[in-house]
Amino acid sequence: MKIQIINGPNLNLLGIREPGIYGNKSFDDYFEELVQKYQEQELSYFQSNVEGELINKIHEVGFTYDGIIINAGGYTHTSVALADAIAGVNTPVIEVHISNIYAREEYRHVSLTGKNCKGVLTGFGMDGYRLAIESLLNG
Repeated sequence: MKIQIINGPNLNLLGIREPGIYGNKSFDDYFEELVQKYQEQELSYFQSNVEGELINKIHEVGFTYDGIIINAGGYTHTSVALADAIAGVNTPVIEVHISNIYAREEYRHVSLTGKNCKGVLTGFGMDGYRLAIESLLNG
């Protein structure tokens, strides 16, 4: 199974940024753990702070991969364009948020992208990515 993980803005700062919310581990380190755990699967990782690059990646893999896991960061709450990109592809998409977006600022309670996803995981820390992989593997 080919699974693309896409992280949006500021997630390149995981392990450094607000460790009380996001933890002390970089995503690169966590991704290596996922690769080791799921050696039978083809996992790819892409991160960008640029909305158009995220959309391009969704378009690139959205018809050939078996699953996309996206943490669109702040674009979750603002990007109609990302929501449209997710709706426009055939590959199932699972939205992940490290923190519980419903326990944070009120503007984070709305996900424009989530309605176009197979499911949304929020508040499970980095383990949300593993849970998303398991969901994709189990159909």
